[in-house]
Amino acid sequence: MKTRLLSSALISLSLYASAQKDSVNMKSQIPFEGQDQTWVNGGDRRDSSLLTSKYVTGIIMLDANATHSFNNPNDHTVVGSTALARNDEMEVSAAVIGGEFNYDGARARILTQFGTRSELVPRNDGSVYRGQYDLADVYRYISEAYAGYHFNVLHGINVDGGMFMSYIGLNSYYQCENWEYQASYTSDNTPWFFNGMRVQIFPSNTLKVELWLINGWQSYGSFNDMPGFGGNITWQPNSNIKLITNDYYGSDDAGFLGRHRFHSDNSLLVQYYNKPKNHGVTKMAFSLTADIGDEKGDGVNGFTSTPALGPAQNFVSAMAYNRVWFGHNKWAWTIGGGWMTNPGRYLVLAPTGDASPFPNQYNPTQPAGTHPFSMNPGDQFNAWDCSTNISWMPNKSVEFRIEFVHRQADTPYFAGPGGVTSPTGYTTTPIPAGWAPDLVKSEDRIIGAILFRL
Repeated sequence: MKTRLLSSALISLSLYASAQKDSVNMKSQIPFEGQDQTWVNGGDRRDSSLLTSKYVTGIIMLDANATHSFNNPNDHTVVGSTALARNDEMEVSAAVIGGEFNYDGARARILTQFGTRSELVPRNDGSVYRGQYDLADVYRYISEAYAGYHFNVLHGINVDGGMFMSYIGLNSYYQCENWEYQASYTSDNTPWFFNGMRVQIFPSNTLKVELWLINGWQSYGSFNDMPGFGGNITWQPNSNIKLITNDYYGSDDAGFLGRHRFHSDNSLLVQYYNKPKNHGVTKMAFSLTADIGDEKGDGVNGFTSTPALGPAQNFVSAMAYNRVWFGHNKWAWTIGGGWMTNPGRYLVLAPTGDASPFPNQYNPTQPAGTHPFSMNPGDQFNAWDCSTNISWMPNKSVEFRIEFVHRQADTPYFAGPGGVTSPTGYTTTPIPAGWAPDLVKSEDRIIGAILFRL
């Protein structure tokens, strides 16, 4: 009897030790475990979630803003932004509800998007006009939806399919994760999402390698027959330095089968001061992002214009931001800006209203505006911006932000006093002969935002 009891005790102890060893091994395989990423531009500033259980982590986000353009457009339309839609009105930009789900290696993430962003982002995707079914309406209320499986190999391998974030341009799609509200051109003119497959490989605790096979460049469908290819490498050797590169190759101009796009996006983030116990300044950090890319074939020729191959068509941009936290990390001040050049304008966010070069989103048979913004090969577009803001963060779930932004372009682009809709600013007003959208080369605006995350 004693022998059986002793044997049973030894077996139980062995199983307990094995379970503890497995627990340690599992913990050691959590990517970036032990590293502070709450300061990162484009990342979650929380170090934990209140809505966490064994199988589900709930996510709730709300982005409400009010903005004023000193150009005072009569139709209240914001031109050239994926974050803002209406001037001089309170708007709900995004209401996001969903969560992350996992069970025995199976994983999924589903997040809704209600608010003006469900109009702003789909309108920039021309792939929805190909074939039958209205993809813009099918997907517009989803920001992320993917499912996959986690393999406990190396420090983890995830295989996912569906709609996921791209992070080309550094900034997060969710404003509560960004240092600035109005993204600079580098981020605002590059993809927020991809639709397809991805594989995330974590070779070590400090490195992620991600591969993509997707429909295309921020497109619900595909413009041509070739899928898009790309990937991400993220290296964070410690809590103070983060390096990111995203690279993409695809065919994303409708009907131009021989025109291919390459894009490289690269960021460096450094936290160069961290004294959390200070009464004054507690943290300081900066982010630098630089992008380069081009399109070649079917009448355009990358970085060189030639009579035989066509005009140059490329994208070069950069942005830099510096953030200072103070008052026990409850306050922060950010300053920064960026610049871009985009011959061919293939990544420029097209103006709306009667200046839109695209068909009506809800009726593709309706032609573009009578005064469409030109986006032809060879058209030049150079622009720069700067901004500064103050944020008050009484706790980890809510932020109050006020921001001033100046944007400038070398061609009339932003909405002027006359707006882009009609002489009265209403879509119900017939457009008389001689009227044209009022586009100007610069704008100054102020933004107030309430950002909530739980």
